[in-house]
Formats: sequence, structure tokens, C-alpha cells
Amino acid sequence: MSKLLVISGASRGIGKSTAQLFQASGYKVINLSRSPANLEGVLDVSADLSEPRWINHVRDELSNRLEGIDEIALVHNAGVLVKDKVGELPQEQLRRVLEVNVVASSMLNDLLIPRMPSGSSIIYLGSTLSEKAVPGTASYVTSKHAVVGLMRSTCQDLAGTGIHTACICPGFTDTEMLRDNIGDDPEVLEAIAGMQTYNRLVEPEEIAQAIFSVSQQPVFNGAVLHTNLGQVEN
Repeated sequence: MSKLLVISGASRGIGKSTAQLFQASGYKVINLSRSPANLEGVLDVSADLSEPRWINHVRDELSNRLEGIDEIALVHNAGVLVKDKVGELPQEQLRRVLEVNVVASSMLNDLLIPRMPSGSSIIYLGSTLSEKAVPGTASYVTSKHAVVGLMRSTCQDLAGTGIHTACICPGFTDTEMLRDNIGDDPEVLEAIAGMQTYNRLVEPEEIAQAIFSVSQQPVFNGAVLHTNLGQVEN
């Protein structure tokens, strides 16, 4: 049986761990991102998902790789997080975040779903902020709420196709994205870890395992799964 993972943003963090896990489980892997994953055997297809016409540059490359595949796992992982607030939100910045976090997923769906056999899966990466908000992340919160809506629409519109979908919502995960936004101050990291009931950050490999498990289980169709070690609520 020939199995393929198509994943966006596998050059680092959760995406890279996910690519490694699927590859170890017998999947061919295609990574769509600006930077390569640098993993032996993974096909890196260069794509800037913030560019509205990026899909035109990868359409033929992707289509040619889908022949003879019995199962496709499509993982919408790529995301961008910037700090911004309602009332002083640059519209171009909002558009860029939505392009990467939401629109790119829809474009990939349009290309791949007609070619996805029964038994395939579409996994979206949301966030704890898919269902709540914190100050200073307006565009990210907006986009991650939209990801849940897109997943739920995917579930309804693909009823009867044998393709299942779900949204994995990580909590504070020890990734480059997190450190890009909060830095490496040990006290700050400790404070953030203390916001989870296990008093530590989630590891990217743990999220990758959740993604893989859900991709194998149609019973999760339409589910929003919070993978955050249990957040401490104040």
C-alpha cells in the first residue's frame, strides 16, 4: 500500500517532527514551505504560502506525485504568529496571516481532495487560541478560529467520501515559533510552563504523535482536540 503525507511548514518545529514520524511509519513525505526540512527522503517543494498565487508554482509537481497513491494524509501545519491588536491592526498584516493560516489550506484542499482516495485524512493545526483569545494576538486568534470553521466545513462537505478530518489544537509547545515570540528567558519559559498542569512545555514530538494517531482513526471526524497538557485556568 502506497501512502503519502503532504504537509505544509515541515522545515521546523511540529511540522518537522510530524514529517519524521510519518516517514518512519512508511509514508512518502512532501513538504511545502519556504525552507527545506533537510530530512533525507523528504521531498521539499518550495512555496511561499503568503503569496496569493503560490499554488500555481507547485500544482504540476504535486499532481505528478499523487499517481498510484492509496492513502493521502494532508496536514495543514504552516502558520504565522505576529503581535497585533484590534484597533491598530495593519490590514496587510492581517491579510498575510490569513493567507498562510487559512487560505493556503483551502487552496491545498482544492488541489488534493479530488485526488484523495477513501481512507485519507485532512488534519488541521489550530491552537488553544482557536477557541479563546488573549490580548495582543488579534490576527492569529482570528485565523485560528477560522481554521476550526474550515475543518468543520470539511467534515460536513466530505460526508460519504471516506475522508476524515480533525483539528489538533496545541498548547504552549517548545518550538522555534514560541521562542521567536517570547524569547529564551528562563524565567519567562518557566512561567509559561507553569500555565500547564504538568508544569512543562509540550514537546513537538507529542503533537506529531497526536496528529499521526488522529490521521489513522476516522472516529475523530469533525473533532477539535486540545493537546495542551491541561491548561491551568485562573
